[in-house]
Amino acid sequence: MTQLEQFQHQLNSKQPLIMGVLNLTPDSFSDGGQFNNTDKAMQHVLDMVQKGADIIDMGGESTRPGSTRVTPDMQIERIVPAIERIRETVNGQTIISVDTTSSKVAREAISAGAAMINDISAGEEDPEILHLAAEHQVPICLMHKQGIPETMQDNPSYKDATTEILGYLQQRIDIALKIGIKAQQIVIDPGIGFGKRRIDNLQLLANLDRFVELGFPVLLGTSRKRFMGATLQNPDMQQLAIATATTTALGVQAGASIFRVHDVEQNRIAADLAFAIRESVDDGLK
Repeated sequence: MTQLEQFQHQLNSKQPLIMGVLNLTPDSFSDGGQFNNTDKAMQHVLDMVQKGADIIDMGGESTRPGSTRVTPDMQIERIVPAIERIRETVNGQTIISVDTTSSKVAREAISAGAAMINDISAGEEDPEILHLAAEHQVPICLMHKQGIPETMQDNPSYKDATTEILGYLQQRIDIALKIGIKAQQIVIDPGIGFGKRRIDNLQLLANLDRFVELGFPVLLGTSRKRFMGATLQNPDMQQLAIATATTTALGVQAGASIFRVHDVEQNRIAADLAFAIRESVDDGLK
């Protein structure tokens, strides 16, 4: 079974997929510096897989608000040795995703064993990454963001965030299909927290079913994000983990397929329970 076939098999099961985050960076907003050597990364991956992660999303460049860019060579240096070791160790059912906007990084990551591309620029920053996905027939996540990580939260603005972002993602889907990416390779992500105000993020979550209606698997990435902290009283990591699991449960109810999270165990539980509830309704209608 090819990696794309494995991915499709997982999606076709309808069971929500948990994507565990592995940031091999010193400056990511939530876990920067915690796993930036291969031994620590390997242990964390094994822990996430044991707790129920289906996909491991590995990045060598922080994209938090205010972050500075990292060269492709530095990203490769950070992630490729970890991908090679992880691919040798975890079972073949675990998909490794590379979180990058660079075709150079994605190519090296795929050669090392990655089988999915997660591009926050939806192929705009480096269009060659779309050709690479078509060439290797790997799934690619097309995400919306407004602006660039360094300044995206300075003054984001929308008239109607949901409608505008739906339109943007449809345009990127059309471009990907014309390049030769197959429909079954495409995943979409509304980009929670990437150039959005608190109200935009809340409205996107409320309208998540509209993204599902586009007909492609929807990836939801809310994990520990600031807009939730701004909504909670006295937020800490435990509260943010609970809040993330809440959005995961709501996302499952709306029909989202993949949940990118730091706290795998809590979100696995939330996703599985929400899925069981959703399926019970579907079964009762048959």
